[in-house]
Amino acid sequence: MRRIYLDYAATTPTRPEVVKAMLGYFTDAFGNPSSLYSCGQETKGAVEEARGKVAALIGARDEEIVFTSGGTEADNFAIKGVAFANESKGNHIITSSIEHHAVIETCKFLEGRGFIVTYLPVDKYGLVDPDDIKQAITGKTVLISVMHASNEIGTIEPIAEIGKIAREAGAYFHTDAVQTLGHIPVDVNELGVDLLSMSAHKLYGPKGIGALYIRKCTRLVPFMHGGEQERRRRASTENVPGIVGFGTAAELAQPEMDGETERLTYLRDQLTKDLLERIDYTRLNGHPSKRLPNFVNISVEFVEGESMCLNLDLTGICVST
Repeated sequence: MRRIYLDYAATTPTRPEVVKAMLGYFTDAFGNPSSLYSCGQETKGAVEEARGKVAALIGARDEEIVFTSGGTEADNFAIKGVAFANESKGNHIITSSIEHHAVIETCKFLEGRGFIVTYLPVDKYGLVDPDDIKQAITGKTVLISVMHASNEIGTIEPIAEIGKIAREAGAYFHTDAVQTLGHIPVDVNELGVDLLSMSAHKLYGPKGIGALYIRKCTRLVPFMHGGEQERRRRASTENVPGIVGFGTAAELAQPEMDGETERLTYLRDQLTKDLLERIDYTRLNGHPSKRLPNFVNISVEFVEGESMCLNLDLTGICVST
């Protein structure tokens, strides 16, 4: 049976070029980047080269990129790191009610340790109102965290506008850009963010590797303690093959982005049109235009989502619910 995979928001296949770039670092160039001898320095060079490629994709400086095990760790690092480093200033965090579990659960964890978290609602399209952010800010607000785009409906949030509000309030601003990286332009300076979470496996890179962008002079405590890797911000021997794969995926995504956006937007709109016209009792979820080019989220009234997902799987079609 032919498989039709339609869940690229969950994960993507690793590109052959990425796999090829990684292979040598499993067997030949296997040295520890912290080692002083040539084998270690060779892999250290590969790590730094990849760091530069990831930084270039988001308009950041190389030294502002810290590699992690994925988007979840990056979210935890950003939120806990800023919260604990700035407790003397305040204990208030603002986020949205539709964030990824990695953000929501981290905020709940912090609530259990004395932090106050405001969960803002969204409109019918899944958009956060920047005015709600402005009204929620207090003198104790140390962090605002709003995702760049929804991982479920694909709605793109007004991050640049929120960034200006955060900067005026003197609060740090974090965004989870796991779904947008490599699919739409992401520039940390245009967005006005202090921290930005990334994951390689959403842009045809390997699983188990991500990164956190940390703007220079941002105060945060390390998420993991141990060695002096990643400029003492993230202990643990670097995942060299994964980092090289991430760098390669980032390098490949940049020149292809415009063409892919045009192609995927056409396919997205055509699929949406056909589903809504051909199937009764259907509706589109998310914003009709402020939406990622690779996202279609449809509700079918009177039908349970999990049953539909499982039945489609029996015919070889992979979707999520």
